[in-house]
Amino acid sequence: MEVNRMGFGGIPIQRVDEKQAVETVLHAVEKGVDFIDTSRAYTTSERRIGIALKQTNKRVIIASKSPQKTSDGVMADWEKSINDLQLDRIDLYQAHFVRDKEDYLRVTGPGGALEGLRKLKEQGKIGHFGMTSHNLDLLELVINDGLFETIMVCYSFIEPLAEEKIFPKAIEKNIGIIAMKSFSGGFIDNANLAIKYALSQPGIVIIPGVDNTSDFDKNWAIFEKGEWSITNEEKRQIEDIRKSVDKVFCRRCDYCQPCTENIPIQQVLGIRSVVKRMGIQALNTGWIKMGIEIAEKCTECGECMTRCPYGLPIPDLIKENIKWVKDQVGSA
Repeated sequence: MEVNRMGFGGIPIQRVDEKQAVETVLHAVEKGVDFIDTSRAYTTSERRIGIALKQTNKRVIIASKSPQKTSDGVMADWEKSINDLQLDRIDLYQAHFVRDKEDYLRVTGPGGALEGLRKLKEQGKIGHFGMTSHNLDLLELVINDGLFETIMVCYSFIEPLAEEKIFPKAIEKNIGIIAMKSFSGGFIDNANLAIKYALSQPGIVIIPGVDNTSDFDKNWAIFEKGEWSITNEEKRQIEDIRKSVDKVFCRRCDYCQPCTENIPIQQVLGIRSVVKRMGIQALNTGWIKMGIEIAEKCTECGECMTRCPYGLPIPDLIKENIKWVKDQVGSA
């Protein structure tokens, strides 16, 4: 697969009405986007992308994902994906959000998602298959095993570690790299810095998502310049932003786990980002709602803080986010 360095992420189009979502996707494709990423987990995203693509003759590589960990689950999700996308084949289908080694062993073991992905490829129903994870240590293992054709990894100037741990090894093995969260889930407001920094790293495709044509045009203009080197002044700005979020931003490493109360800490600490990208309705979805309910049981034992390599005041952040959720629900 050969695509432009900047694609289109399908998360934000869930939070607007269908007309605006379809208009945004179609506009992006007409401007030159030839790679769109979505997922079964993104509610209306696949359906809206499918409607948009029916209105253009331009060739677009479509990547979608299934959070299912079993072969049967992935194949059932594929059926739903092609119905919503109005396709008979998907270019890239990915095992979505493989959290840790336990998840990975389920995915790659007998009857796991990888088995289903291989079947789909053998049957010509997908072109390629990949895996997504927020866990860099796990992705190192994935690359070494070489079972997947592509990986998706978090990468921004707030989360730059993939530059050293992931990219060189994946490129050496000819594994395609999709870099998600160029804006670190909304923590970065400066589009110029976010996109230039991500694109300054060769060998990767980035997928910033937007929900309107105006924001898309701003991002696309940065991409079209073709010159993404970071100036000294921009480096200073990046350092200032890094310092401002240093003790509040969860890097999703999961070193804080296991929690004595089984709280999904990274999910709870990232709840504002989820709402910013997916809309307030996301607070009613199963895994998010359940995570918040579990988080309310936090005993503030502090064990997580002893393991966090970034020194985050995790119990305080959990309390703040629970209060924020309640305020959002109360005002909705």
